Amino acid sequence: MTGGAALVRAAAPWVLALVVCAVALGLRASCSPAPLERLSPSAFAAGDPSGSRAYTGSLHLPRGGPYILGLQAPGHAVLQVGATRVMANRNVATTRVLLDAGVAPLRVAGPPGTRLVWHPPGRRGDLEYVPASSLSPEPPERARFDAPGTARADAAAAWAVVLALLGALLYTLRTRIARIPGSVLLGAGAVFALALLVRVVDLGAAGQTWDEDVYWSSGRNYIQNLVRGDVSDAAWVWNYEHPPVSKYLAGLGGLWQDGYGGARAVSALVMALACATLVAIGARLDRTATGVAAGVVAALTPHLVAHGQIVGHEAPTALVWAVAWWVSLRVWDGNAASFRAVLPRLAVCGVVLGVAIMVRYVNVLLAPAMGLTIVLRAPAAVRLKAVAWGLVVIPLVAVVTAFVLWPRLWSSPLTHLDSSWAKLKGTHSGEPFLGTITKTPPRHYFLVYLGATAPLGLLVASLGGVAAWVRARERRVALVIALLWFAAPLGVMFSPVRQDGIRYVIPCLLALALLAGAGAVALGERVRRIRLGVPIAVLALYLAVTCWRIHPYYLDYYGEHVGGPAAVARAKRFEVGWWGEGLEAAIAYVNRHAAPGDRVHRECVEPGHLTWFRGDLWETVRDPRQARWIVHYHPSWSGCPIPPEATRVYTVSAQGAPLAHVYKVGSGQGEQP
Repeated sequence: MTGGAALVRAAAPWVLALVVCAVALGLRASCSPAPLERLSPSAFAAGDPSGSRAYTGSLHLPRGGPYILGLQAPGHAVLQVGATRVMANRNVATTRVLLDAGVAPLRVAGPPGTRLVWHPPGRRGDLEYVPASSLSPEPPERARFDAPGTARADAAAAWAVVLALLGALLYTLRTRIARIPGSVLLGAGAVFALALLVRVVDLGAAGQTWDEDVYWSSGRNYIQNLVRGDVSDAAWVWNYEHPPVSKYLAGLGGLWQDGYGGARAVSALVMALACATLVAIGARLDRTATGVAAGVVAALTPHLVAHGQIVGHEAPTALVWAVAWWVSLRVWDGNAASFRAVLPRLAVCGVVLGVAIMVRYVNVLLAPAMGLTIVLRAPAAVRLKAVAWGLVVIPLVAVVTAFVLWPRLWSSPLTHLDSSWAKLKGTHSGEPFLGTITKTPPRHYFLVYLGATAPLGLLVASLGGVAAWVRARERRVALVIALLWFAAPLGVMFSPVRQDGIRYVIPCLLALALLAGAGAVALGERVRRIRLGVPIAVLALYLAVTCWRIHPYYLDYYGEHVGGPAAVARAKRFEVGWWGEGLEAAIAYVNRHAAPGDRVHRECVEPGHLTWFRGDLWETVRDPRQARWIVHYHPSWSGCPIPPEATRVYTVSAQGAPLAHVYKVGSGQGEQP
């Protein structure tokens, strides 16, 4: 085959993918108008800004409670929803108003480019675009809505683009994939299926957590911007303190429904892929059995389950660290010893590093782990050259990748990065750590948390893996590499952000899982009277029982060596119930049992935006003595002024640790979960 023919053949799948992308985006544009175009044109009225376009219709209100309603406009604009009026002037303007569930009349007048933005009850932070599905051109009495709160045409177009590009990539790599041993592919597939199943069972049963709404809302905005081709600065201000990749993933799932289920399913998929990647890593460092054991351990580790069920940065972080580890191990395949041979693989490492940084800035800690892995596995003759090659190629490609992925950087990148970092510096309120409430825990905070949140069996197995690889001379380089990937995320301890348990060091659990898998395999080999798979099965069964006992509040798991969640809560050793898990069940109890117009004291709930009470229960009550109901969240380490006449009627707990208490002021028996 001539060079030209080979080039055409290589380009063909990408050309086809681009055609599919163009068709998908064109179909979306033809069948999905901009939200304001969903409304009826209206004649100019007194008070409308000069030169504006006016529209009337109806707005679907999914539930009762406090709404944030507003406009994002390039000039003067006016919004009227019922009796509420909002005026914007070249920016975003909002107002907060209590509304009942149903349909409200709406009128908007503004220049081209005006967008409606809002937060229905239960969401906070940066605003989200009002989707066309929540609007009707008819007045309220005749309004009809199809799947309000969704933007399914945008979601379908975005998924078509993703799948077309992914298909082209897999087709291009088909010969390399075919060279992967069948045992590795089979093991990775089995681990992926197990990990995905564990995470999608009762997905969302723990309830909404702290930042899910922020990432979900901004992610929906981002995907809608991309499919509409809007790369203006104003379109990318949402949650700009964080890079965009996690929010792209959230938006891909979030546009399908007015809820978090789709976005959570994407998180489950991403974390399952991270677990499956451990199979390939283990096979390269040791053997396929070690990789399969590591994948099974990761699939059943409670905190990896937890962060694979919520919308956040943690699942994407786990995946990019796993992929980065794997591609770093592949650089010297075939004993390539020339710059030309390793250049494409170093470029792949740079792409992965750039994506990782665009998931979360702290993922820059990947760089030393990748670099040292590449150097340790380099042929001795080119080891010094490998350092120079890596320092040139990987950072350059990473910077270009990061720039391409975030349209906000396309104008004034340094200014926008500076504003992002400035907003990101803040820390949240105090938390319990080893018996005290602190905002500034010591540097060993993350190490202590890792020891406390890892199941005892996992810790013992990982120590066994370390011992086994120390004894085997041929495994010592592999051990050094595994310890590097455990230590690299801990670099965050030198930053001012020391909070939220293991959230910022979640990749450490992947390294622990690999070492635990090595320990289980080594035990099976040492004890000749048992089969190789028996220790792996025993460890998997132990972790499965551990997950079953803490289900669905995996975020609150603590190992038996620290007394479990109940002992941790009693001694205020660590956070129990900070994320918002369990609060949904407590709110549902109040919604079921409160009489119309009852007053609820909500001041003892942080995060307060997760209190999705019925619309008639939203009146603010500062004094708990004036309330009929009191909800107290994470009661083990935060106080609440409970009146003596109040009776605790409901408790949500995680393996004996209280997450939320509900009190009723007056008589009445409560129910327990």
